[in-house]
Amino acid sequence: MSGLYLLALIGVWLLVGWVIYRSWRRWQPQEAKRKVFHLVAGLLLFSLWFGGAFWEVAGKKMYWDAQVRKLCAIDGGVKVYETVKLTPEIYEYYAGRNWVLPDKSDAKSSDEYFYEDDIIYYHRKDPQVTRSLTRVIRRSDGKVLGEYIRYGRGGGDLPGPWHGSSFSCSDITRSPSFEKSIFTKGGK
Repeated sequence: MSGLYLLALIGVWLLVGWVIYRSWRRWQPQEAKRKVFHLVAGLLLFSLWFGGAFWEVAGKKMYWDAQVRKLCAIDGGVKVYETVKLTPEIYEYYAGRNWVLPDKSDAKSSDEYFYEDDIIYYHRKDPQVTRSLTRVIRRSDGKVLGEYIRYGRGGGDLPGPWHGSSFSCSDITRSPSFEKSIFTKGGK
């Protein structure tokens, strides 16, 4: 179904391009100055038509991906303010849960550490560009132990029934992960 939709979009684009071309060809001036103007106007229309199509299909994604790369280089990544040595039992407990800490809104009073998330929208239209800030906080003193800043782009594709593409800062799930940068295994 999405293939037919894409073919219909291409067909409409080609049809409108053909109508513009036929209109341009119908007007044939006789004077040299008008012929030059006619040619320049045709090249300008051609450039606008194909440039606009390129911008819609790939240009805005390329632009926002470059902005995301720039923002990631400026302040993206992991910042550790304090490392915490956990007992082997507690360390294995968190490691067994794949370091999933509760969110601040879901944290119980017995949870010693929790996440706090903030999302800032840099561009709400299509494509959407966001900054995600995740902090690990110790409940006993409210201290921020570390934070992870990530930028991402979602969407910017041709409209259709398919899922939009996305782009973000490099993933930090490889070793050492965000949580393993903060929590270390201590002795008994």
